[in-house]
Amino acid sequence: MRTLLLTAAALSAPHAVKVRAGGERVRPSATVNVRPNVSVNIDSFDAPDSARDAYDDLISEAAALYKLDPRMIKAVMETESAFNAMAVSPVGAMGLMQLMPAVAAELGADDPMDPKQNIMAGARYLRQLLDSHRGNVRLALASYNAGPGNVAKYNAIPPFPETQTYVRKVTELLKDAQTSDD
Repeated sequence: MRTLLLTAAALSAPHAVKVRAGGERVRPSATVNVRPNVSVNIDSFDAPDSARDAYDDLISEAAALYKLDPRMIKAVMETESAFNAMAVSPVGAMGLMQLMPAVAAELGADDPMDPKQNIMAGARYLRQLLDSHRGNVRLALASYNAGPGNVAKYNAIPPFPETQTYVRKVTELLKDAQTSDD
């Protein structure tokens, strides 16, 4: 993201030197010496409102296919990637729903960075987890985050702070979405 922003800033900056076809550098006669002033702050990773709605059609399609609440898919996407289709975690999870490569491949996502494949595979995985936990949303979400093996090991939400925070955040987003729709 930082590279993309810096490239855009460099390309849009006024240039004081022109280059002729032979590579000779020539200063234009009426050059105004302007220094680009670009400030980039990526301390916050909040998705713009347009990003929150950008994938609604794909989310609806996946929700219908896998019999899921579209608000759940959206809450998982927001928590996992803040709706950034190009997100890659430090451990290698990819795309909007942050699928690990092996899981993505198992679920039919040949290109996990493709939003449609990622959303479809992530929704399919959520359906599998909900089914394996008999509809228990909190355990399904814990399995999505920490892996089904960890949930089975503890027979509950694992005592990992990251997983507990994850389950709390997704369920709060889901509750807020349900309240605002009612």
